[in-house]
Amino acid sequence: MKKNIIYSITLTCIMLGACSDDFTDIAPTGALSDDALQNATGVALKLTAAYSAMDGERIDRLGEGTAAGGDNWWTDVVSDDAHRGSTDGDNTELFQVETLDWQTGSGWFLGRWSALYGGVNSANAVLSLIQQIPDGDFSQELGEASFLRGYYNFELQKFYGNPSFISVENLDNLEFNQPNPGPLWTEIEADFQTAIDNLDSEVVTGRANSWIAKAFLGKAYLYQEKWDEAFELLNEVVTTGPYSLNAEYVNNFNFAGENSSESMFAIQFVSDDGQSYNGNGAGTLNFPGGGPLETCCGFYQPTQDLVNAYQTDETTGLPLLDTFADTDVTNDYGIESAEAFTPHTGPLDPRLDYTVSRRGIDYNGFGINPGKEWIRATFTDISGPYLPKKNVYQADEVDDNRGTGGWGSDWSGINYNVMRYADVLLMAAEAAVEKTSPDLTIALEYVNLVRNRAKNMTYVQNEAGDDAAANYVIEPYGTFAGQDFARKAVRFERRLEFGMEGHRLFDLRRWGVATEVINTYIANEGEDFYDSGYASKFRTYTETFDLFPIPINAIDGSGGILTQNPGY
Repeated sequence: MKKNIIYSITLTCIMLGACSDDFTDIAPTGALSDDALQNATGVALKLTAAYSAMDGERIDRLGEGTAAGGDNWWTDVVSDDAHRGSTDGDNTELFQVETLDWQTGSGWFLGRWSALYGGVNSANAVLSLIQQIPDGDFSQELGEASFLRGYYNFELQKFYGNPSFISVENLDNLEFNQPNPGPLWTEIEADFQTAIDNLDSEVVTGRANSWIAKAFLGKAYLYQEKWDEAFELLNEVVTTGPYSLNAEYVNNFNFAGENSSESMFAIQFVSDDGQSYNGNGAGTLNFPGGGPLETCCGFYQPTQDLVNAYQTDETTGLPLLDTFADTDVTNDYGIESAEAFTPHTGPLDPRLDYTVSRRGIDYNGFGINPGKEWIRATFTDISGPYLPKKNVYQADEVDDNRGTGGWGSDWSGINYNVMRYADVLLMAAEAAVEKTSPDLTIALEYVNLVRNRAKNMTYVQNEAGDDAAANYVIEPYGTFAGQDFARKAVRFERRLEFGMEGHRLFDLRRWGVATEVINTYIANEGEDFYDSGYASKFRTYTETFDLFPIPINAIDGSGGILTQNPGY
């Protein structure tokens, strides 16, 4: 079994143990007194608990547990990248999330909210403890805790738009019912800057450093369209930082490539022979509903729209930026596994078959995907014929990465890269395009670094293992013919590189194009799957959906101090 830094839930339990008056003299088993924690060991333990919160697991967590995790897989089902998956009647709340029938009492919105505030409180607990220890140098720990609070608040910001800021003083005074008058960008920037000022540059597995803090502050600037500031930081990470692209794209999603040169900041999941409490519990639904290992539960299926985006021009090897949706990659929708099927023969970006599992192509070393036999959804459901790949372990790494949950579900040990170096390259390219004095030369260089990795990597092989599995054609851009073209190319590259990694919806929202893109996708997807009633199952996407609703449970629990986002 793999050996990594384990952010054990047990440590979180220790941190949250409390003493009643009956235990004044002797602390109860499993709890540490405040005095016992006021030292370097106590700070280290609480800091470990703050990292542990990244996986969404916490005591007394509220809402849907599979919504709590940091990989944000379920947000993809709102975008044009993924369907909810499975049958339409399974998990009605997630079906409502996909079809835009959003309820403020949904456990999916509450699950992530609850998990993120658990993270904020854990980070605040470290900062509070440091303030209580007059002696000792805790600069590094201060930097890490500030970074983590910044990260959790950044996630709250991009999900909900108007969350509350909970300070150390609020934690100390148990004053958690704070108003939410607007964005938290000032507080997020301050925490990331504190992290930059206090962290060293050493790369330590699973821990923040100054390079990571700079990248996240650059990302925060990017979300606010502070292009010049974003470019300065992100470009510094590219030009002088210690990170680089993996030679093999697939090594971002397997055991062999965990914590490699491309993995900047990752949730450290670990599986084991028993119940895998350090595995990805929030991903228990997003494995095939059947398939080669009879996993559960068939959720998280890629869309035809995403698959179509990987089409390339036979001559130039470039993506079809404006016309990818005009033609479909051949699929087996409506075709049983016993019936004949010929996979698509047109030119494709090779990243497709590391992102999406489609019939006739090898599935992570488990053999050729036979189609409908491995799809839980029926032909009358809205989920389509594809399976996800990046979240599923490789066949030769099952012993390292397959874990078990409480009801026999898979708690995968595959790390999730919250940020990888390719993300920094493409964010820097985006900022280069948009900054006051655009630099299309740098943008072109950084996009082509990502494309050339895809061109030169090992392609998915055919069943005999002696040739590429499909007609893969990919080349770098020769030039960016103006700012508008460069913008389109950079944005499209993000989709190709990060498909099914939980980023797409937030990109569409921050670019201000979610309404147009998602409504167009819904109409096209219905045509692709020959279902005249498909689009009628969806509400129209409007600007209201650019933010998730503040959970009504949180508003009620605050006594009305929290206010709802507009439109709900």
